[in-house]
Amino acid sequence: MVRTSLATTKPIIIVGAGLGGLAAAIRLAAQGHRVLILEKNARVGGKLNLVTDEGYTFDTGPSLLTMPWVIKELFAAAGRQADAYLHLEQIEPTCRYQWPDGTSFNAWQRLPQLIQEIQHLAPADVTGFFRFLAHTSQIYDAVADNFLLKPFDGLRELITPRLLQDGPRIDALRSVDAAVRSFFRSPYLRQVFNRYATYNGSSPYLSPATFNVIAYIEMAEGGWYVRGGMYALAVALQRLAEELGVEIRCHSPVAEILEHDGAAMGVRLTDGAVLWAQQVIVNADPRYAYQALLPGQTRIARQLARLEPSCSGFVLFLGVKRIYEQLAHHNIFFSTDYPGEFAAIFEKGVPPVDPTVYVAATCLTDPGHAPPGHMNLFVLVNAPVVNDRVCWQREAEPYRDLVVRKLERMGLTNLQDEIVYEQIWTPATIATIYNAAGGAIYGLASNNRFSAFLRPPLRARGLRHLYFVGGGTHPGGGIPLVLLSGRAVAERVLADHAHPRT
Repeated sequence: MVRTSLATTKPIIIVGAGLGGLAAAIRLAAQGHRVLILEKNARVGGKLNLVTDEGYTFDTGPSLLTMPWVIKELFAAAGRQADAYLHLEQIEPTCRYQWPDGTSFNAWQRLPQLIQEIQHLAPADVTGFFRFLAHTSQIYDAVADNFLLKPFDGLRELITPRLLQDGPRIDALRSVDAAVRSFFRSPYLRQVFNRYATYNGSSPYLSPATFNVIAYIEMAEGGWYVRGGMYALAVALQRLAEELGVEIRCHSPVAEILEHDGAAMGVRLTDGAVLWAQQVIVNADPRYAYQALLPGQTRIARQLARLEPSCSGFVLFLGVKRIYEQLAHHNIFFSTDYPGEFAAIFEKGVPPVDPTVYVAATCLTDPGHAPPGHMNLFVLVNAPVVNDRVCWQREAEPYRDLVVRKLERMGLTNLQDEIVYEQIWTPATIATIYNAAGGAIYGLASNNRFSAFLRPPLRARGLRHLYFVGGGTHPGGGIPLVLLSGRAVAERVLADHAHPRT
């Protein structure tokens, strides 16, 4: 019997070249499989992307990296050293927080400096901080294996003796805010630690306290930046994938996933070309995929449409002709009414009138990201997904003015007059560029204790040879989780090759 080489068979097709798709492709190619990635946009990276214009460079997506070991492990799985492809460095402070009353707080990564900062702001909360770290470390120990390192396809995979034993430790019955209040008295520190719920696009007043593990991971493992810009990570993964033989076709939008006899068989591109596949992995928002790419799966599309999406974002890319000395690499300018801000987004579906504003100035670490004497300010405000209560075509400019005026009040003097380059993205922009349903940045929200179980599984239900990867499936959004999703889906594809499902 002649054995057919994996390289001569139909490819595994991945729809979308985001980080999850790239990670899955790398792992599959490293095992000898032929992989073809189809990307509708001009570059790989998905939401981890960039804007370059008039001497300014802006990262458009994630601006902070946690769990760097996940990247190193991915490169190791391909027989490479991550350090040969990219340079990671810690940023100090991780973030600078500022309030309208003039209070500021630097979140240092060095523990002695961080404790001094807490002591200066709220001496009584130093003990509470250590208690918080001890508590959240227990959550991490309980969820790492079951949720992060071994993402699940269903409850049967999830409910294990270990989970039943550790269940009470994950603190799922109270909200992030309720837990934070039990450790911190200072309203400033409560706001700082509540902000971590936004890392997955959720509200600290609704999402379960399990998600306080995000703060623990950043505190324990640090916050990292990729030298050259966060997009350098996408470039490194593309380089590795292509070295392993992965074919990546940009400007190749998929119109439909083809199915026959209960199995995915390939894809049809928008130009009519048909490409056949062994398996199809979708690295796109599953809600978009079921609605737009899988016409025979309307029941699941309706089910997903009823689930609560994460927040979206209102983004300003600002090139300014001066240096604001008070800015750090990462900055948060808080609102005066944090509960009201999240109520506006998730309950009323409108942009907050007093938003918390995030500003990243990567030129402070990478001077080449702005002309000499200038700064590149990436400005992000959490916003509701696209809905019929907000017409962004009409509201974008007034809301832009509101955000700029707030930054001026918070110390960025004469910002309006210093802007020499500008671009605006609304939730509608994000929806269009990334095929993100409603412009939801993180897929589904985690605003109730059952959210983790409602995400579409890695293996599509009811359709063999179809898989999902990325922030819209398990374990969730953010760079390390998306890369872990790539590992998990590759493991499932490999297992199904060895033992085909019937």
